[in-house]
Amino acid sequence: MKKRILAAALCLTLLSGCGARPPLDLPDAESDRAVIAYVPLDDRPDNVGRVEYLAESLGYVLNMPEEWMFKTLLDGQMEDYYAENGLETQSWTGQSGYPGLLYDWMLEQEASGCDRYLLSVDQLLYGGLVASRLAETTTERDGEPWPLTDLLESLLSALAEDPNNEVWLLDSVMRLAPTVGYAGGTLEYYNAMRTIGAAPRKTLTGDELTLENIRATYDTDADGHDLLRFEDSAMYDAALRYTEHRINKLTLSGELLETVSRIGGDRFHVLIGIDDSSSEDCIQKNEIAYLQARLRAGDVILSGVDDLAFKAVTKLYLNEVSWNGAGVNVQYFGGTEDRPACDYDYKPLTEIVAEHLGYFDLTVEDTPADLYVLVLTQPEDAAQKQQYIQELTATLNERLKADLPVILIDASNGQYGTAFHDALTKKAELGKLLSYAGFLDMAIVTGTALSHGVARYAHLIQGRTSQAEEVAFCKTLADSILKDFCYKNVVREDILSYVRNDLGGDANNFCLPELDRPAIVARLTAGMDKATAPVLKNLERSSLFIGLKPHVDTVTAHWGKVCLSNYRFPWNRAFEIDMDISVDPLTR
Repeated sequence: MKKRILAAALCLTLLSGCGARPPLDLPDAESDRAVIAYVPLDDRPDNVGRVEYLAESLGYVLNMPEEWMFKTLLDGQMEDYYAENGLETQSWTGQSGYPGLLYDWMLEQEASGCDRYLLSVDQLLYGGLVASRLAETTTERDGEPWPLTDLLESLLSALAEDPNNEVWLLDSVMRLAPTVGYAGGTLEYYNAMRTIGAAPRKTLTGDELTLENIRATYDTDADGHDLLRFEDSAMYDAALRYTEHRINKLTLSGELLETVSRIGGDRFHVLIGIDDSSSEDCIQKNEIAYLQARLRAGDVILSGVDDLAFKAVTKLYLNEVSWNGAGVNVQYFGGTEDRPACDYDYKPLTEIVAEHLGYFDLTVEDTPADLYVLVLTQPEDAAQKQQYIQELTATLNERLKADLPVILIDASNGQYGTAFHDALTKKAELGKLLSYAGFLDMAIVTGTALSHGVARYAHLIQGRTSQAEEVAFCKTLADSILKDFCYKNVVREDILSYVRNDLGGDANNFCLPELDRPAIVARLTAGMDKATAPVLKNLERSSLFIGLKPHVDTVTAHWGKVCLSNYRFPWNRAFEIDMDISVDPLTR
């Protein structure tokens, strides 16, 4: 029946003439949509709102704990957050999430009959990604210390009892240095620890890959030079704590893999992300090898952490629709795909892309293919920037004009300024993309773009959709494009200047010192209102795929009006923003 609705929508599209387009008549969302219990990595948009959009676009409902249970608070922000949200501080109140309370919440979900889980291990054990960089071995429960090994065993055992459960466990390989501005972390400490972490290490293999041997490599480089030689005794003590945090986290990650191998069967799926890294043979090298040796079939370690939930939602969906894979054609523009996309990635871009293609069962093909991936890299020749942009834009328009599904990745790390985004806004039908990524760290753009794009493609070829699913898709695509095009390279620069020069504050934390935050938000709102206008016009004039059988039967609709409101800085810093997005019903 729904296929006939899509066919009818296509006919009406072809018959409609000029003037205002009537609303598209799509079914309402199913009343019994599948529920996913989700414990986020933290409260940043990539780990909450955008995961909700993706899940809803695939017909799921995402159930999460209350925000205060998994929120990360930078130094000086706790009092304000609790006061502004009407919360009472307790003896155990801190800057991170609360593993004991999240454990109880998880058991409540299991008791209610939930059988789909998306769980950040860093949140469940440590209280979030930032807190995991200071990994200890216990948490608190009922005022008493609770070993994290006991928490992990108890939780996984409870979930293993139900044979219907599908549990995605998302873990990370610790990045090279802790976080500045959290638990007193300073820039000096960050730089010193990153230098230690980035130094090449002796390579361990086979039986050498033990926790004891890995811990021994933390203190010296590959040539045996002492990396912890500091004249400042306080920095030396801090470096020792850094190495202990690393081995604590690695130990528990190994425990996780051994536990699921022992009790989980095929109901548990482990996805490990490599946090900010280095292309050198850094401190992560042996840690990755240690974990890799303990992976079961189907478990993976991939570049990127803030895209883990995107990948897991997509894999969950692909499994449930009996995904058989697809052929993909990948083209690079810029000439530097054979190198890491930035200083914080650990492999060349082509290898990162290939690993993700394999994870989603995509086979590289020449044209024609089922779907297409276009990637802009950093420019090999700075004098040829405009040519790279023109070549990509021409190829993109050729694909879209032929109604072919395209995933677009900007892996240029900002090397084209606003020129690439301006060209796309003026010349391309942005709303017709399957997905786009370019915002934030380069290590996550590949996973973000491919997970969203593959999920969308798999959804479209099912031949059924709903108004709610289409609106959710429009929200996630608009969010990706607007934050990258309008905030990253335009408005953020103004905010940075305003905070530092006009207010005399820290753009990485508006609460130390306490700044006029309403004034900063007002400046953000004014800047985004102006910067987003041409991009919103592009989206609202775009068509989008709502049904797709490439080269055979493609169904399109048109975007509705997109409205943005409630701009905000989730962590009271200029690095990222969030906003509310509404999309009017699609039109014929």
